[in-house]
Amino acid sequence: MENQKEQPAEVKEVIEPTDNTAEQSDTTQQPVTAETDGTTKLTAELAEMKDKYVRLYSDFENFRRRTSREKLDYLKSANEEMMVALLPALDDFERAIKFSGDADDTDAAKEGLRIVYNKLYKTLEQKGLKPMETKGQAFNPDLHEAITQSPAPSPDLKGKIIDEVEKGYLLNDKVIRFAKVIIGS
Repeated sequence: MENQKEQPAEVKEVIEPTDNTAEQSDTTQQPVTAETDGTTKLTAELAEMKDKYVRLYSDFENFRRRTSREKLDYLKSANEEMMVALLPALDDFERAIKFSGDADDTDAAKEGLRIVYNKLYKTLEQKGLKPMETKGQAFNPDLHEAITQSPAPSPDLKGKIIDEVEKGYLLNDKVIRFAKVIIGS
């Protein structure tokens, strides 16, 4: 029986250290709660940053939509300005057509059309339109579109533009229509 009594004593000794480990685990839990407080702070900061991100993203999306809408409105108003500027020339064309139907004098009709053309040309020129000068210049693929090649009338016109089929135009120094030209070979 002595052996049996010793065994429970040993068991008791084994149990006591486990009770001490429970106390030790309580002391180790205190730093865990400090870490938990730090984790809670980090979680709160993360939630705050996510909220700021979502607000910033929605502000950016609203800005993008607003600017695209303003851009469309601006383009519409820019076309409106051009149309208003062209209306007097349109009125003059209507008057010229009406007058040319009543008149038998072709010289007067030609003169009326020439006046209307000059008025339209001046209006477009005021808005930044300029025709390209092409004849006798070197071919430039950034400004010209070669339709065909033709024998050059003189050796100095080889590789240069000898004729213009369709006039090219620049709007504020930007090509809006390429000049269609014939190049001397």
